[in-house]
Amino acid sequence: MPPSGLRFGALPAIAACLLTIAVATARAETPNIVIIYADDAGYGDLSCYGATAVQTPNIDRIAREGLRFTDGHAPSATCTPSRYAMLTGEYAWRRKGTGIAKGDAALIIDPARDTLPSILRGAGYRTGVVGKWHLGLGPEGGPDWNGDIKPGPREVGFDYSFLVPATGDRVPCVYVEDGRVVGLDPSDPIHTSFGRPIGDEPTGKDRPDLLRMHPSHGHNMTIINGISRIGYMTGGKAARWIDEDMADTLTGKAVDFIEQNKAAPFFLFFSYHDIHVPRVPHPRFVGTTAMGPRGDAIAQMDWCTGQILETLDRLHLAENTLVIWTSDNGPVVDDGYRDQAVEKLGGHRPAGPWRGGKYSNFEGGTRVPFLVRWPAKVKAGGESGALVCQVDFAASFAALTGQSLGSDAAPDSFDVLPALLGESKTGRDHLIEHAGALALRVGDWKYIEPGKGPKVNANTATEMGNDPTGLLFKLDSDPGETKNLAAENPGKARELAEKLSKIRADGRTRSE
Repeated sequence: MPPSGLRFGALPAIAACLLTIAVATARAETPNIVIIYADDAGYGDLSCYGATAVQTPNIDRIAREGLRFTDGHAPSATCTPSRYAMLTGEYAWRRKGTGIAKGDAALIIDPARDTLPSILRGAGYRTGVVGKWHLGLGPEGGPDWNGDIKPGPREVGFDYSFLVPATGDRVPCVYVEDGRVVGLDPSDPIHTSFGRPIGDEPTGKDRPDLLRMHPSHGHNMTIINGISRIGYMTGGKAARWIDEDMADTLTGKAVDFIEQNKAAPFFLFFSYHDIHVPRVPHPRFVGTTAMGPRGDAIAQMDWCTGQILETLDRLHLAENTLVIWTSDNGPVVDDGYRDQAVEKLGGHRPAGPWRGGKYSNFEGGTRVPFLVRWPAKVKAGGESGALVCQVDFAASFAALTGQSLGSDAAPDSFDVLPALLGESKTGRDHLIEHAGALALRVGDWKYIEPGKGPKVNANTATEMGNDPTGLLFKLDSDPGETKNLAAENPGKARELAEKLSKIRADGRTRSE
């Protein structure tokens, strides 16, 4: 019998209330997840990491309302391998063909493997990617830009995609939505080449008088919107993007995805083009900083972040949405165009206190901004020195959503969820940093294996960290990696070299 005074008619209402509470509790354990992924943004490019020449109030809000990491890493010092590692949970250097992809590269992720989006889709998430892709599209031999472009994001776990296929400085300069070029006129088919010239469209090399932004090195092939690119392109004139509108277009698509999927758990990988070259911010951002297009693109990137946060607020989703803001590699100033980034840099330090940047074996190559906000779980205003890496998202989000990874899945991804949520000050016990050579971090010790190549990149002026005998640093006392300790600590150098060799040979770092 029911308790005294309780009518039988009240039982369904009580049951419904308990069900609502149970659903709400379960929902709180499966938050929406938004990864905001900048391109070439350095540790020192944000005001929450010490920048003063440019202000990033919207990104700073994530830090203020969440957790700021000081030892957070991209998996690589360049974009394609970082994206590959983040989405697969496997270091890119383990696989051939995962270097910086050409604009017409085939898909480099095996659709048969588990990925971050497929893991989350298996947990009931609606998954989407908006923005820069640069992981190849289509079968071996590359995509057919004039038909169905697959395999692609859908085949590796994304329900929805709106892409910049490669980079803004590579052809084809068109968007691809759910496997089709947006706005393509079938009577004007697209053809691309990254070898011999094709078509009769002007190039930056032959017609520099047509350029509004001139290359500093390379980037002198087909001219699109007054900017010469990497690669040759013909056709697709109605589908070509307008560089100044790219940030607005991508942000609008990201907002649309959130609005359309607000009723159920969603995962959004929002991959900015900014602040990659060519840096062509919208006119409303031009001149907002003293650093020229690079600084103005940072301001634009911050605005884009604000639009995502405002959307989550407006839809009452912010409390239970895990937002991660990070970058695919460290910074680069001159990366192929004469856009005054070098001349107007002033006292701004894009990599912050770290040496090197994009392409570099030094810390500036992979140590990037890394912010986490989840108001329902993460205490606001914290700072963490835990060693964490984007390659760990697969294992960490599998743990978050109560899933077990198969033995072949995410072989280099560790469950560092307690560190990401600020519940532990300990993250990984070691990390492989990848640029031209490999570097091993164990605590504050860092060993860079012997490497060939120049000391300084002649095009970008980046210090590369190449040394024929290897380098050893103690980062707690020498964060700038200025003193090579290999000669006075040969035992430690040998120990780390042997550990690195074993990791390479084992083919995985995560225990099954």
